Amino acid sequence: QVELVESGGGSVQSGGSLRLSCVASIFTYSTYCMAWFRQAPEKEREGVAYISSDFITTYADSVKGRFTISQDNAKNTLFLQMDSLKPEDTAMYYCAADFRSWPPCGALTTRSRYEYRYWSQGTQVTVSS
Repeated sequence: QVELVESGGGSVQSGGSLRLSCVASIFTYSTYCMAWFRQAPEKEREGVAYISSDFITTYADSVKGRFTISQDNAKNTLFLQMDSLKPEDTAMYYCAADFRSWPPCGALTTRSRYEYRYWSQGTQVTVSS
């Protein structure tokens, strides 16, 4: 069983920054995918950033150049640094994890929420204009 405990989030004005953290027990394994998803009211849950156990990252076009996903294996922690935030970034954010070596974590065929079995409790991010 993989446990994910998320922290961070909050409210910020447009153009501001926030950082999300997710402590995960999956870092004790050698091959995995981790990701950040978000879900706005009445919208589907969408993936925004992905990272593999060998540190390869992939981003959704909507956040590319503004968000950075990273991991600190020594601290068993996944991060999402969010800069230049926009009102359309407002959503509940979740970290997710699963075991996978192939296809790559950021492959178009494996970005769906249904590719991940383990989820955090979620944290709200609100960006005001």
